[in-house]
Amino acid sequence: MLRALSTAATGMDAQQTRLDITANNIANVSTPGFKKNRAEFAEVMVAVEQTPGAPTSASTEAPVGVEIGMGVRTLGTARLHTQGDMKQTGNPLDIAIEGDGFYQVKLPSGETAYTRDGEMKLNKEGQLVTREGFAIGDVAVPQDATRVEISADGQVSAYVPGEVTAVDCGRIELATFANPTGLSALGHNLLKETVASGQATVGAPGEHGTGTIAQGMLEMSNVKVVEEMVDLIAGQRAYEINARVIKAADEMLAQAGQLR
Repeated sequence: MLRALSTAATGMDAQQTRLDITANNIANVSTPGFKKNRAEFAEVMVAVEQTPGAPTSASTEAPVGVEIGMGVRTLGTARLHTQGDMKQTGNPLDIAIEGDGFYQVKLPSGETAYTRDGEMKLNKEGQLVTREGFAIGDVAVPQDATRVEISADGQVSAYVPGEVTAVDCGRIELATFANPTGLSALGHNLLKETVASGQATVGAPGEHGTGTIAQGMLEMSNVKVVEEMVDLIAGQRAYEINARVIKAADEMLAQAGQLR
């Protein structure tokens, strides 16, 4: 009975983790560039009381073993990098990646982070920055620019008074990873490179399998509310069932304790 109590407790803990992740996905349903997470579980360990094929007599072997699982543990929280829905905004500084790739973000520490959030701004120096004020590449737009154009291959140009042709303002390059799921979250829609993700491969949009850039568009979250609600209900029911197992084990222990 005690084994059932601890096993069901691990199940309740796992479903709580599942609900926490689902809640975070739903909370970020309107966050540009957000990628949903999914909890992954694995069996904790198995108590082997008899292995299959163990001798049962001098001439016979057991066709099956006696193996009792001891619960579940959270193996990981995988980030799903599927394409989010595109939203047309008409803002020339809103850009979306169609395909694979991440924008490179320069942090104050000098490190490079990565994001899919394309809601960009211009700071007082004319640099292209994120909403947090972090620079995106080496792109600088003249302060008197009347129009900014960003091509599908990341080339940024601006039109200024007195000039017939556009002024070159730099290029937005994208980074790709062999295992983007291995990137570690920093918060604020930022990810960082890890050993699991592999090193970043940086290149112009549209080259070597990298996605292209769409100006005046935003990639929204890839969270589907209906899917999350179904997962929420399934997790809640699984939690309740594990709680019933604990209750049933407790009642059986109580009955055993009343034996005389």
